[in-house]
Amino acid sequence: MKELDWEYIDALMPRRAAESNKNDYGRILCVCGSAGYTGAAFFAAQGAVRMGSGVVTLAVPERAWPVLAVKLSEPVVRPLPCTEDGPFSVRALPRLLELAEHADALLIGCGLGRSDEVTEVVCTLLREAACPIVLDADGIFALAQHKDILRRTARPLVMTPHAGEFARLSGKKQMQPEELCAFAQENRCTVLYKAHRTLIAAPDGRLFRNHTGNPGMAKGGSGDTLAGMLVSLIGQGLAPEDAACAAAWLHGAAGDSAANRYGEYGMTPTDLLACLPGVTRRYNTREW
Repeated sequence: MKELDWEYIDALMPRRAAESNKNDYGRILCVCGSAGYTGAAFFAAQGAVRMGSGVVTLAVPERAWPVLAVKLSEPVVRPLPCTEDGPFSVRALPRLLELAEHADALLIGCGLGRSDEVTEVVCTLLREAACPIVLDADGIFALAQHKDILRRTARPLVMTPHAGEFARLSGKKQMQPEELCAFAQENRCTVLYKAHRTLIAAPDGRLFRNHTGNPGMAKGGSGDTLAGMLVSLIGQGLAPEDAACAAAWLHGAAGDSAANRYGEYGMTPTDLLACLPGVTRRYNTREW
């Protein structure tokens, strides 16, 4: 097991070229949110923006669009067909697939909600989208009912389960590191297992452990921010397992910065986002 540290993460992180534009830093599509769960979509999109993506598009059910269009300035927020209850409808699929054609990386899951139509949306995107995919939260819930898709998809896939979600995926109530590695190898995916000390299992059998982060991050929205950071780094060209390692470490480091500034009780995911630029400033091309 490789223990992550700053030296390892610094070697992974790309530096920006002086001659560059937004298209050089990844076009990200986030398929997230539903009526009543707009916060998850917000934090996912902002995580991608703060991690340096060139263009972030947030596709949301139309009933969630009025809230998110007001709250978000940097991402492009696209309203798509939804059901009466608020999640995506299958009628959104043609537009989602069209948007995915122009994406360098795709995030599915944060705040999606759960329904038969959401499951069909998730499974269709997994089968047909051509770019690397990050699957989080309700996206993992949908996949757990159709795990056969894992072995049929040719796209790089990263999943970000917590203990309960991994138990649903694997059928194991207690996760052991060797079981995490076996799952990643068998299903040819990268797994970022969210825990006190996050583990990242690569499809080639490698296992990494993260040491940043603190209990103040145990609040709704923190995981959505991590998912946005992860898909951003994949869109910027990092290999999925490298992006997972870097996102986990930097997410925890930003959380530690927020805890030092505001305290573990009072810090919020919004504070974590605000502290992230201070953590990534070390990757400036120079001091300005």
